[in-house]
Order: sequence, then structure tokens, then C-alpha cells
Amino acid sequence: MTAPPTPAATPPARPGLLARLADSDLCWSLHRSPLALAAGLVLILVSLAALFAPLLATQNPYDLAQLDLTNAELPPMWLEDGQAAYALGSDNQGRDVYSAILYGSRISLVIGAATVALSLAIGLIVGLSAGYSGGWVDNLLMRIGDTLLSIPTILVAILVTAVFRQLLPPGLREAFSAIILVVAISMTNWVQYARTVRASTLVERRKEYVQAARLIGVRPLRIMIGHILPNPLTPVLVTATLNLGLAILIEATLSFLGIGMPPTEPSLGTLIRIGNQYLFSGQWWVVVFPAAYLSLIVLAVNLLGDWLRDALNPKLR
Repeated sequence: MTAPPTPAATPPARPGLLARLADSDLCWSLHRSPLALAAGLVLILVSLAALFAPLLATQNPYDLAQLDLTNAELPPMWLEDGQAAYALGSDNQGRDVYSAILYGSRISLVIGAATVALSLAIGLIVGLSAGYSGGWVDNLLMRIGDTLLSIPTILVAILVTAVFRQLLPPGLREAFSAIILVVAISMTNWVQYARTVRASTLVERRKEYVQAARLIGVRPLRIMIGHILPNPLTPVLVTATLNLGLAILIEATLSFLGIGMPPTEPSLGTLIRIGNQYLFSGQWWVVVFPAAYLSLIVLAVNLLGDWLRDALNPKLR
């Protein structure tokens, strides 16, 4: 009499993405870094405040119908003559500083993220093309990058912004201000990504698995994307995180100089420029609060980038 067949053991269920992420070295490193946790929490709160600005703000600073000149130049509510409706005071146009900060951080964060995304895309394409192709293609692309790096980023951004503003009709300049800023800042930021990707591509293209892929007829584009690109993603991710704070600062600088966002759609840099004109007349709150908020965002981004650089460095584990 034959024994009944034993049922095959069912393989254990594979843990989900969140479970694997919680058990990863990156999450363990984050738990052991109070500064990184605080920076991440600040960025989450700032992003949520910017996303839900229409719900959290007491007024829409872009809507001229909501501005009342009789409530202009009010101090913060804890000072004499302050009003609860204007918690952080108001500027010379009756714009609530608290509401303007929420809406202004929206523009600053979007421009910063869009700049990093565009710079990263250009850098990946140029770096992969230069490193994989070599020869005159590599020399041409890298010399272009070296030329751009020899000029300060602010000067390149000012030049590109001025050219675009002259090419566009006057009625479209304010509408395309954000796009012009993203393109202007990205003109030099892509070089860092391109150099990192190129260096990794020069190493990987000589390895056996890339040579084998060539021999069996795999297309170069598939080799670059599927085989070479995953290798430099870690340093590129760290660079992108650190460059987010730099992009926000450059946008604020350009807006402070008057060639960034217009006063009708103020970013944090525009608010600082407007408030700086009234700093010595006693209306310190118009410039201090936007500047402090901008500093908080950039500090949080830099702290998070420093932690990510250390956490992804295998030599420090």
C-alpha cells in the first residue's frame, strides 16, 4: 500500500515593499540620525503646507480683490496694533505675510524640483552618451560642460533669463517666468550629473557583461539604460538631493535681483526683495519671516542630503 503523496510546501510569502523598506539599511540609518529625521519631518510639513496652501492661508495673495490697503503695514499679532487675521503682519499692499509665505514656498519648491528634474535628465543623457561613445562626442560634450562651469551659475542664469525675456512678447513674460527660471538654472546644473554618469559609464563599458551584450547584438540604447545606468544612480541621487537646496537658493537670488518671479506671483525670493525695501523703516516682519522660512527649507534639504550621502556610502557602514 503506497503512502499518499505529501503536499508540496508552499513558499513563504514575499514581504511587501513597505516591509522591505522598513527592514533596509537605509531605514535603519535614518532611525539612528535625529537630525535627518527632523529634516525629513520639516520637509514633509513644508511640502504639505505648500500643497494645501489654499486651505491653510487666510487669503489668496495673488487675488487683488482680497487685498485691502487699509490693512497694509500691520505688525505681527503679538505686537501693538497687530491683528489676529494677520498673524505675521502684512506688507505695503495689505498682503498677509503668512499667506504669502505659504503660496511663495509653493513656487520655490516647484521651481527647485523642476530644475533638479530637468538637470538630471540632461545630465543622464549627456553623461551616458559621452561615456559610451567616447572619441570626439565625449570631448565635445565635456568641453561644453567645462565652458559652462567656468562661468558662475548666477551669471549664466541672468544671461539666459534676459535673452528669453527679450524674445518673448511682453504679455507672455510673466506667464512663462517659472519656465524661464527652470531652464536658466538648469543650464549649468546638469554638468555635475553628466560628469558623474560619464565616469561610471567609462568604467562599466569595458566590463565583460557589457562586452557580451554587444556581441549578442543588444542595441546600444538598451545597454546604456538597462546595464550601465543603474550603476551611477546612487551618487546621482545624492547630488540631486543636495542640488535641490541650491536650486531653491538660486531662484530666490534671481527673484531678489528682480529677474525672477514677478510681484504678482511672489516666490520667497520675491517676498524678501519686497520686504528688504521696508526693512529700515521698521517693517522688519515683511523680510524676516520669508527669509527664515527659506533658510529652514534649505537647511532641511542640506541635512537630508548629507545624511543620504553618508547612508549610501558603503565605506561608512
